[in-house]
Amino acid sequence: MPISPELMIYGLIFVGVLVLVEGAYLTVFGKSISLNNKVSRRLEMLDKGAARQDVLEQLRKEMAQHAQSKSIPLYSMLADKAQRAAIAFSPRQLIMVMIALSGISFLGLSIGTQAGLVTNLVMSIGIGVGGVYTWISMKAGKRIALLEEQLPDAIELMVRSLRVGHPFSSAIQIVAKESPDPLSTEFGIIADECAYGRDVGEALKDMAERLDMQDMRFLAVAVTIQQQSGGNLAEILAGLSRVIRARFRLFRRVKAITAEAKWSGKFLSGFPVAALIFINVSDPNYYDEVKDHPWFIMGCIAVGLFLAANLIVMRILTNIKV
Repeated sequence: MPISPELMIYGLIFVGVLVLVEGAYLTVFGKSISLNNKVSRRLEMLDKGAARQDVLEQLRKEMAQHAQSKSIPLYSMLADKAQRAAIAFSPRQLIMVMIALSGISFLGLSIGTQAGLVTNLVMSIGIGVGGVYTWISMKAGKRIALLEEQLPDAIELMVRSLRVGHPFSSAIQIVAKESPDPLSTEFGIIADECAYGRDVGEALKDMAERLDMQDMRFLAVAVTIQQQSGGNLAEILAGLSRVIRARFRLFRRVKAITAEAKWSGKFLSGFPVAALIFINVSDPNYYDEVKDHPWFIMGCIAVGLFLAANLIVMRILTNIKV
């Protein structure tokens, strides 16, 4: 039972799909769209001569377009993650990308494998759609993680601005200029919206709901309460910053404690697969006596389901909310 090279081809094509969609994304929108960019995308757009209102309109459109397209069939599973990742591709463009990648995958599978037409068609669609979904999930996870890490520093910057006499709107503008992306662009949008008359508490609440960030909700609630009841906003935000940092430290501690269980689950699920590959490489005829047994395929499927269930159960057990 030698290892089929088709499995390696499937994996290589899937990786190629991820590289292609990332390359197309950076090519269309430029390096400033990357989360690793040191310069805020909003500031770079303004530096190129774009009007402030046009930049605000474009960024708001990019960040809201996915939530407005949840009614598109099969797109709803991508909409929430694409919204949190602030994917600049429109829903129509993403669908076209999935179709194009599925076509490229089908061509590669037809050339590199001996599978039938139906198998290649199903696998190519799965690779095209799954590759885009994986790419968006990675983008969303990285972006939210950066926002959560940058938020306490931004709040402390606002506290220092308020204590030296700046109004809250100016404090937000300072965060938009001094903070790195992606927080800089998010707060820049709020600063522009407030400049055009929108309530700052409402803008913060909208951003918190769009990003689905609990810490951002705390900030929106604190600002809204201060607007309605008064009080020392600098002291309120200083306390909020301490709370967020404490939650962040607790989250890191929980992550360290549960790391052993997570990796145990991955090892227990991955070791049988690694053992199967090693056995087939060292002795390709090892399973020849049993592979024709009527229960062999069913047994392999059952083992695969148990391994997948092990990963899911361990993920649920270690997913502790902080």
